[in-house]
Amino acid sequence: MENKKSITKFQKIAIYYIIYAFIGWVAEEIYCVISTHEFVKRGFLFGPICPIYGYGALILILCFKDYTKKPVKLFFLSAIIFSVFEYITDFFLQALFGIKWWDYTGYFLNLNGRITLSFSLVWGFGSLIFIKFLHPFITKITGKVLVKIPGKIQSIFVNIAIVLIIIDTLTSSIAYLGIF
Repeated sequence: MENKKSITKFQKIAIYYIIYAFIGWVAEEIYCVISTHEFVKRGFLFGPICPIYGYGALILILCFKDYTKKPVKLFFLSAIIFSVFEYITDFFLQALFGIKWWDYTGYFLNLNGRITLSFSLVWGFGSLIFIKFLHPFITKITGKVLVKIPGKIQSIFVNIAIVLIIIDTLTSSIAYLGIF
């Protein structure tokens, strides 16, 4: 991802956040279309990203990138950490906005409908796939694309994307709170 005038480390992290938040949104949409047979707007924001997936990816990238040779440890740590992350996220979203974005009440071994064993296992396996295959692939593709774009242009686009996400977060929050 290097260029003559390279973007900052924060901007590189922001690029990964955006990519994975978008991939998470696409995955959610596909899951909903398959399970409900219709398009259902997923996620907290108006735009096509799910922040929980972007933040989850950053946790994996920043904390677990060296676990490729420790798959069992990665699986169990990820299953636990992301279940706690999912629980806390749902708790705060529901407390702040009074809306449930997901509900596992009917699932086997769920905890307050916020998390369930089956999705904990999905987070564990998903983390293995992410660390071993997906992130290295995305890193390679991103590097090939960014090397062709001047660093100053990259920086401008990343900064614009960050501002748009902040605006989306604020306007979505205001809409869900019913302030205006």
